Amino acid sequence: MVRAVWQNLKAGEVKSGASTITMQLARLAEKNSHRTFGQKIKEATLALRLEFHFSKKEILSLFAEQAPFGRNVVGINAASWFYFGRSPEDLSWAEACFLAVLPKNPSLAAQSEGRPKLKLKRDRLLWKLWQHGYLSELEYRLALSEPVPANLKSIPRDCQHLLETLANDPGWKTPFNSFINHDLQRRLNLAAEAYGEKLLNRGLRNLAVVVIDNKKEAVTAYIGNIGSGRNFDSAQYVDIAQSPRSTGSILKPFLYGLMLQEGLITPEMLVPDIPTRYEGFRPKNFDRQFRGAVPARTALAWSLNVPAVRLLHQYGIAKFKNKLSHWGMNTLFRPAEDYGLSLILGGAEGKLLEITSMYAEMGLRAIGVKSGGSKIRLLRKEEKITSSLNDLSPGAAYLTLLAMTEVNRPDEEGFWRNFSSARWIAWKTGTSFGLKDAWAVGVTPNYTIGVWAGNADGEGRPEITGLTAAAPFLFEVIGLLNTGGEITAPPGSLKRIEVCEDSGYLATELCPKKSIWVPAESHFDQACRYHQLVHLDLAGRYRVDSRFESVARMKHQSWFVLPPVQEYYYRTWHPDYRRLPPLRPGKNNQVDVTDGSRIMSLVYPEPGTAVFIPVDLDGQPQEVVFEAVHRQQEAVIHWHLDEDYLTTTRHFHKIVLNPRPGEHRLVLVDGEGRRLVRQFKVMGKSEAE
Repeated sequence: MVRAVWQNLKAGEVKSGASTITMQLARLAEKNSHRTFGQKIKEATLALRLEFHFSKKEILSLFAEQAPFGRNVVGINAASWFYFGRSPEDLSWAEACFLAVLPKNPSLAAQSEGRPKLKLKRDRLLWKLWQHGYLSELEYRLALSEPVPANLKSIPRDCQHLLETLANDPGWKTPFNSFINHDLQRRLNLAAEAYGEKLLNRGLRNLAVVVIDNKKEAVTAYIGNIGSGRNFDSAQYVDIAQSPRSTGSILKPFLYGLMLQEGLITPEMLVPDIPTRYEGFRPKNFDRQFRGAVPARTALAWSLNVPAVRLLHQYGIAKFKNKLSHWGMNTLFRPAEDYGLSLILGGAEGKLLEITSMYAEMGLRAIGVKSGGSKIRLLRKEEKITSSLNDLSPGAAYLTLLAMTEVNRPDEEGFWRNFSSARWIAWKTGTSFGLKDAWAVGVTPNYTIGVWAGNADGEGRPEITGLTAAAPFLFEVIGLLNTGGEITAPPGSLKRIEVCEDSGYLATELCPKKSIWVPAESHFDQACRYHQLVHLDLAGRYRVDSRFESVARMKHQSWFVLPPVQEYYYRTWHPDYRRLPPLRPGKNNQVDVTDGSRIMSLVYPEPGTAVFIPVDLDGQPQEVVFEAVHRQQEAVIHWHLDEDYLTTTRHFHKIVLNPRPGEHRLVLVDGEGRRLVRQFKVMGKSEAE
């Protein structure tokens, strides 16, 4: 120190630095400020404090992490990768000595004439190590023969988005020791680049993929964004795998599993698929068709929106939202009423990593694995994602996945058939409102794969869906993996119950019966209400009544009868559906004219409906279409509004009305005098606002 001070005073400027490792660390901590006597004193003071608080080994470690190694490389870890392409633990003696002498004069690394000087410094250090017995003579001679690096190595960027996301999150600590499988990651990157070019031709610039190893409960491959197009417009630096995106239908399996577990449905239970309205919200299926009624598992496999909305209405929005939050969806920050029933159709946002993790957890629960309170991991030591699906029973999880193996999408071109596979896979797609986000998630015994495709800026593209944009790459990724055999339910997780073969409800004495699996802990207690005992004449053509026909001249038969609206749509998809025979005509026709609800029904308005009539640009109120259905195809219906006769319809029972604001009474009378009455309200302008 005294020597350095004397030389600097004599020269009138800083010529010598008295640079111990501690002093150099102090200078680095001061951001290499100007070399003045005052600054030197400040650094010396800091060096004394460092010596007081840290051991020599700790100081050396801190210096190695902050030291400059030339060519804008900082830190021993970065230098090891940039110069030699491997971690510091894997360096040879010659390589380690090269890095040891470099911080003293890092600028030499960028100069061709500086490399001989660096080699001389390195060799001198190797000689000292040999002299002190750290190297044998053979090791010393071999180390001398190694050249110094001329060029920087290309740093692997196979998982760049994950690295940057972790580095920017103060919750994670370096070094990042991940579960990423390097070989799989490289192959996945190549496949994603090629598939990204195909997406680009269809106007989609971004693709994200997450692959989870189910047995390790860890992320084993990760593409945050391929950013096709290679321009700033493609937002290629955005980690979409951890960006909130509209979920589309991707959450439907979790609702299905919960309702199975709680005994609210069975896999075979019929769910209405008819025109539905909840306070102005009118869900529609993707193909704009209604099927009358479908088994719950079919509604999931076909990803039908109307049954899903009706099930969520039954289960409860707040209850479902709280479950999703507990299971790891950290994006549900709004009150449940803000999401409404659209929560199940993409009214909320989710992250690909979180949702793929939830599916992986479902796969683990299906085989009886119960996580130790932690969810799928990114790093080996850290477990930041802490919630799991432990409260979903193995039986419910298994039956949910089983329904997803039967995926059969009702798209116009039968596109789903392209994905038939001999491998066991439970998979689900999702498409957001406006065709902006395409999702596909698949669960196999060994891996769970999540794929998102779209545009990072939210630009939608026509005819782009999870099925057409994300699912093809899902199955391409599956082709890269050893997916294993198939998932089987653990012993004791399921039980058999006897249900109606037609309705999926508990069988009564009138029902054809079949045995199905349900979760062992569930308690489904709803008996079939669709089978009726019908009294027919001996020809079986007409229904008769004991008041007008001898019991001896009757035959009695169980009949599957859906409500009129469900029947209207159901029979289109089920040509074998048998309509209820008509009452025998004639003077003994025993028609109950007071109750027409068994023979006809209003599609719209539904009971308790508040009708809002929009106004045109010119201020004129628009008209509303009222629709009814009748079991008898040739039936006529006479329409009355507030005691005033309106019109008569035959075959197709639709009329257009423009009722004034206020309470109204609509009465329908069919040709046999049966009446159906519906009260409804038309909202005024002030109420609608």
